[in-house]
Amino acid sequence: MSAHRLTSSTMTDTNCPAPAERVRVWLRELQDRLSQALEAADGGARFREDAWERGGERGLRGVGRTRMLREGVVFEQAGINFSHVVGERLPPSATARRPELAGRGFEAMGVSLVVHPRNPYVPTSHANVRFFRAAGDAAESIWWFGGGFDLTPYYGFEEDCVHWHRTAQAACAPFGPEVHPRYKQWCDDYFFLNHRNEPRGVGGLFFDDLNEGGFERCFAFLRSVGDHYLPAYLPLVERRRAMPYGEREREFQLYRRGRYVEFNLVYDRGTLFGLQSGGRTESILMSLPPRVRWEYDWRPEPGSAEARLYDIFLQPRDWLALAGARAQPEV
Repeated sequence: MSAHRLTSSTMTDTNCPAPAERVRVWLRELQDRLSQALEAADGGARFREDAWERGGERGLRGVGRTRMLREGVVFEQAGINFSHVVGERLPPSATARRPELAGRGFEAMGVSLVVHPRNPYVPTSHANVRFFRAAGDAAESIWWFGGGFDLTPYYGFEEDCVHWHRTAQAACAPFGPEVHPRYKQWCDDYFFLNHRNEPRGVGGLFFDDLNEGGFERCFAFLRSVGDHYLPAYLPLVERRRAMPYGEREREFQLYRRGRYVEFNLVYDRGTLFGLQSGGRTESILMSLPPRVRWEYDWRPEPGSAEARLYDIFLQPRDWLALAGARAQPEV
């Protein structure tokens, strides 16, 4: 991984207050840890880094680091973005749930990650952690956190889904028993393609507009979510990376990747925020897979492994309850 660095003006230009500076430092460190771990898991390719800076075009200025790994041994493509931008007006995607903030200036920073494996038996995964601050009166402090992680398998394995959701639960556990069920359901609801009437994958965690309990508690939760992504995902990579596959499995993977593209371009708030705010297009669209296909009115063969994805894994399910039931001794 190349060692580009951002300019020394990264923070002084944005006048970021001390709490936000702590978030920025942690986000950059998180991007480094994720990059190193995914390079090690791949065992071949390395990330290319593009450091970029915006000088005020379209009312937006900021800096970022986009890292891309291509044609690896395990990962066909993996992208990890860090960005920190300041804008004159919040775009519509950021004020849909908070219309009272429309027209305000803003500061946004975050790390987003999407991994598209080569082997169809290894699931695609996505993670995102972000911090927003909206301009207000001198007495106001308008900020919130958002993020989460979700899993998109092509061929489902129940033990993988249980591990993924157990790790998500562990990320939430220190913050109260009600947190995981709430954010699991929010993830199920959010990563849903209404025009297909199907979920993108098997879910995980999703939260947004988080400011309850004060800055320190919310920041601690963000760190917990970010820190649990690798323990959730890398064991699945190790389990499935060597499984043999053929053209049928590869073609199905490319077909299902089409759903990923549809969601990101039609519904994803992060993608829409970046495009609407005038962000760096190459960095915003790094989440899209390198190869994909669509087929008119395709249906899986009944009883096939492909049909099993739809019949079992793309259905609402309490994976932790399944794990609990299987842990019970047989009578």
